[in-house]
Amino acid sequence: MASLLQRRKGFLPYLLLAPGMLWLGAFFLVPLYYMARISLETGSVFNGYTFSWHFATYSDALTTYWPQLSRSLEYAAATTGLSLLIGYPLAYTIAMRGGRWRNALLLLVILPFFVTYLVRTLAWETILDDSSVVVDTLKAIHVIPSDGRVLATTGSVIAGLTYNFLPFMILPVYASIERIDKRMLEAGYDLYGSRRDVFLRVTLPLSMPGVVAGVLLTFIPAAGDFVNATLLGSPRQFMIGNVIQSRYLEITDYPTAAALSFVLMGVILVLVSVWAKIAGTESLMGAEAR
Repeated sequence: MASLLQRRKGFLPYLLLAPGMLWLGAFFLVPLYYMARISLETGSVFNGYTFSWHFATYSDALTTYWPQLSRSLEYAAATTGLSLLIGYPLAYTIAMRGGRWRNALLLLVILPFFVTYLVRTLAWETILDDSSVVVDTLKAIHVIPSDGRVLATTGSVIAGLTYNFLPFMILPVYASIERIDKRMLEAGYDLYGSRRDVFLRVTLPLSMPGVVAGVLLTFIPAAGDFVNATLLGSPRQFMIGNVIQSRYLEITDYPTAAALSFVLMGVILVLVSVWAKIAGTESLMGAEAR
């Protein structure tokens, strides 16, 4: 009887994991398999496609669209850096100084998610339009030339990406800072004295798991985005997501689009692995757990 109960307890975790694993298998692994198969096919949408192990599609796609891929990584890196510079002080202020307003401030952070992603980006297109009040003000104070513009520039695309993905940076950082034991800060003041030293030696190291998570959550979706470049940029700012979207839906070059998707996933996977090794994600998470 006891052994039967132990077996049931042993199967319980697998039963709880089963729905999630089935969902991932049906809606992630199966489509991934078909996309990998499509990337190795040759032909056209009119004449049909034939599976022929055509690996040259990958090299051709990477060679042809390397500028868009490198641009995507640059924009994603800039977005992540700006999100960290803006998001860390906000998260720190909410966690340490929010007081009874903490929940209200967190609500303001996630409030943009109550509106669809496309509408938020369209709002930025209106704000940065050549005839908007914002642009007129920037011209009046000579931030931009009288004949200059903000929309359809690299800055507008990065600004849109930063706005849309900023909560992905703020929330993990806030969670890490909020969990810091305040007694450690008090001990830090006793040992180090100044607020600056306590922040650099205690708060910042203990909040690094949130920074690591925030960087990943911001960089990965920003690298594959295409909406901001479409609405806030021009063809000169198009990212690899725009190429994939165009190849799938407009040109109907499915093998190239699928190959580019795998190339993007592979590049991001390598960068994430390097970042995890540099940042020491496992040791940071272990330190936070302790």
